[in-house]
Amino acid sequence: MRGTVAPANTSARPIGLAYLREHFELHVPEPAVRSEAIDGARSSHEFDGRYVERYPRRFEPDSLNGHLRFALKHEPIDLHVLRRALERIGPDPIVNWVRNQPSGGYARRAWYLYESLTGETLPLNDVAIGNYVDLADDQLQVVGTSAPSQRHRVRDNLLGTPLYAPLIRLTPRLRDWMKAPLQLKAAQMVEGIDPALLARASQYLYTRETKSSYAIEREEAPRNFMERFVRLLSSAGEFAMTKANLVRLQNAIVDPRYAESDWRTTQNYVGETRADYEEVVHYMCPKPEDVPELMNSWQVSCEWLDRCHPVVAAAAASFGFVLIHPFGDGNGRIHRFLIHAILAERGFTPDNLVFPVSSVMLRHRRDYERVFDLHAEPMMPFIDHIVYGPGRAEVLNVTTDLYRFPDLTRFTEYLFACIDETIERDLAEELGFLTRFDQARISIREVVDIPDGRLRLLVQLLNQNHGLLSKNKRSQFPELTDKEIEQIEDAIAHLFGGAADQGLLDLTS
Repeated sequence: MRGTVAPANTSARPIGLAYLREHFELHVPEPAVRSEAIDGARSSHEFDGRYVERYPRRFEPDSLNGHLRFALKHEPIDLHVLRRALERIGPDPIVNWVRNQPSGGYARRAWYLYESLTGETLPLNDVAIGNYVDLADDQLQVVGTSAPSQRHRVRDNLLGTPLYAPLIRLTPRLRDWMKAPLQLKAAQMVEGIDPALLARASQYLYTRETKSSYAIEREEAPRNFMERFVRLLSSAGEFAMTKANLVRLQNAIVDPRYAESDWRTTQNYVGETRADYEEVVHYMCPKPEDVPELMNSWQVSCEWLDRCHPVVAAAAASFGFVLIHPFGDGNGRIHRFLIHAILAERGFTPDNLVFPVSSVMLRHRRDYERVFDLHAEPMMPFIDHIVYGPGRAEVLNVTTDLYRFPDLTRFTEYLFACIDETIERDLAEELGFLTRFDQARISIREVVDIPDGRLRLLVQLLNQNHGLLSKNKRSQFPELTDKEIEQIEDAIAHLFGGAADQGLLDLTS
C-alpha cells in the first residue's frame, strides 16, 4: 500500500541494511528503504519518500552474511550504510563466504564492495571462470555504464565510483515518469509552428527562465547579467562539465567581486536569518577541504549517466552539484543551468528551445524548498557544527560520507514533475499566446493602421481584460475613436475572451 505511513506492527524486526545499521549501532542516516520481517504477508508502504518493505518471517536471515545477502538481493545499494557495515563485519566473514561459494553472485558482490569501499585487498585469488554479475539490480535502482572487475567478475553499474555515487531508486512514481511521453509531447507541440513565431517564443522563454532562476534566490539580475545568462542558456547543449568551464560559468553569472578562480575555501550553508538575528541552518554543505575530491568524483559520475533517461541524468548531475555547493555564490543558478545543458545535449528539449523549469520552481517555491528539506533532515543530526554569524560556520566532525552517496530519488521525481508542468502550461501558453497575438495584430490593423509599439501595448491591455479595453486604460489611446475601439474589441473577442493575462509576456519591452 503506497502513499501511507507504515502501520505499527509489533512483530516487525529489521532485516537487511536496517538490521546491519542497528546491530552495529552505525552513526549513519537510516537507509531510504527499511526492510522488516513480520508475522504476516508481504506489503509495501511509503510516506514522504521513505519506504518500508515488509516480508513474511521466512525471509528473516539468521547471520550477518545472511542480512548482507538479503540487502544485495532485495534492496537498493546504499553505499553509506554498506561501507560502515562492512568495516564492522571485517574481512574474515567475507573471505569465508567467498571460499564456501566461489561462484556465488552475492558473495562476489560483497567481496567487490568490501575491497572497493574499504581499500583492503582480501587474501583471495581472482575469479578464473564464470559469468559476470551486475553489482546493482536494474529493477531496484537506476544503473549507469558498466565497469567490469575481472578480479571479482562483477560489473559495477552504479552511477559513479566508491568515492561518489548517487542513488536513484526505481520507485513506482519514478517508473511512471520514465514511461511518460514528455519528449514526444514537447516535440508535437512545436511541430508545424511557424519558425519566426517559434524564435520569438524561444527568446522569451530564455528570458523568463533567466529571470525565474535569479528570482528563486530572491535576486533581481542587472540587465547585463540577464543578457549574459540568456546567451549561456541558448548554447547550454554545448557545455562540457569541466572544472574550468564551471569556474567560467560562475564568473559569468555573479558579481565580479564574488567571482572565484577555484572551488570555495570557506564553509557555507543554506539557511535563513530569523527576526531575532539567529541563524537557522536548513542544510550544511560539505567542508571546504572535502570539496575538491567530491567535485572530481562528481565529474566522473556525470560520465556514467549515458544509459540513463535524459531527465534522470539531468537530475543526477544538477542536484548532485548543488548539494556539494562548490562555490561561494551562484550554485543554484549553475545547478539549474546544468538541467538545461543535459536536456539539450541529450536532445530531449526541442531545438532552440528551453523548458523554463525555474518558472515552475518559482511558482511552487515551497515544493522546491521541501524537496531539499527532505534530503537534509536525515543528515543534519550527524553534522556537528557551529554558526558564528550570518554566512560564518564551522563543521567539527568528519562528514564526507554524508555527501558521497546522496539519494537523489525525490529530486528526480520532482524534476520530472517540473518538466511536465512546464510543457503542459508554460510552453503551451506561450505558443498559444503568440499565435493569438499575431492573429490579433492582423485583425486590429484591418480596423486601423496603428504603429507597432502602440499595437503591442493595446494587445497587452486587451489581453489583461479578456479582450476589452478597460475604462481607466481608454485614455492611453486618445487617437482612437470609440467606434474603432468597439470594432477592435469585436474583432478579437474570440481570441482573448477567456485568456486573461498569465504574466506570459511583456509586449511593451
